Amino acid sequence: MVTTRNREIVLIRRPEGMPREGDFMLRETDMPMCGDGMVLIKTLYLSVDPYMRGRMSGVKSYIAPFALDEVITGGVVGEVVETRSKDLNTGDIVSGTLGWRDYNTADSRELRRIDPGLAPVSTALGILGMPGLTAYFGMMDIGRPEAGETVVVSGAAGAVGTAAGQIAKLRGCRAVGIAGSDAKTEYLVRDLGFDAGINYKSAPDFKDALKRACPRGVDVYFDNVGGWISDTVMPLLNYKARVVLCGQISQYNLEKPEPGPRVQPYLLVKSALMKGFIVTDYAARYEEAVRELGRWVAQKKLKYTEHIVAGLENAPKAFIGLFSGENTGKQIVKAG
Repeated sequence: MVTTRNREIVLIRRPEGMPREGDFMLRETDMPMCGDGMVLIKTLYLSVDPYMRGRMSGVKSYIAPFALDEVITGGVVGEVVETRSKDLNTGDIVSGTLGWRDYNTADSRELRRIDPGLAPVSTALGILGMPGLTAYFGMMDIGRPEAGETVVVSGAAGAVGTAAGQIAKLRGCRAVGIAGSDAKTEYLVRDLGFDAGINYKSAPDFKDALKRACPRGVDVYFDNVGGWISDTVMPLLNYKARVVLCGQISQYNLEKPEPGPRVQPYLLVKSALMKGFIVTDYAARYEEAVRELGRWVAQKKLKYTEHIVAGLENAPKAFIGLFSGENTGKQIVKAG
């Protein structure tokens, strides 16, 4: 190993409202040592995801908050460059929850070996990783779409939304995607096969546009954004509709909760189900999902796109870009 220094990104201030680059710091540290049973991993790609915003707030949730002056952690794909483990060899490509660093050490048991022949290794952070798994379990286990039903996906041009809508199409449904630009809605319809796309930012009457896109009402709503967009969907729910509560990205940077209509009457009179979930609830079934998603990708039934930002030092900027709609598909940072 030629280098003796290791760059990493730490959280130095808890964001107030929209995160700023000044909330993060790039610093240099010593190279980590590779102990028994451990491997040294060179970061190739790292994932930036909306859920990380909650961890920056210091509020206890389903996962521990990030500590100040400590490295940010998330999904990472890397190459094993040194090994003291019988399970992994030098040159193996692995993924795991690791630090935003040039190099990480990890117990081999906490890593998943990636097959570069299956798909580009970056997909382990997207369509064949956490976002793809989230879309798969949310749609298949909670949404349970049936042929002929109408499925609405908010945040439809993101990594989870693009997969969720395509899975609905694979199930024979009408898929309606909500996104924040004409380019994104055109991509959903032209490239991914959605039946309709609505630009919530430019539609003269969003409520009317949604009604026209869903003439038979809404059977499944895959909610990634929350807020007024979701408030508009609720009155269109059909009898025994299913609402998949996946994310609330419109609310993550608010200092105070945003008041809104009560959803309970719509759920009650339509005998509808609303269920939230975290992808780790399905950890025991990850292999099943990766196998099925991989099969669809190989058959070109499931398409994906990646928005790649170059440079570890630009990870904070890439993360912040999630909240301004910078990305179509999965937002990934290519280290180096």
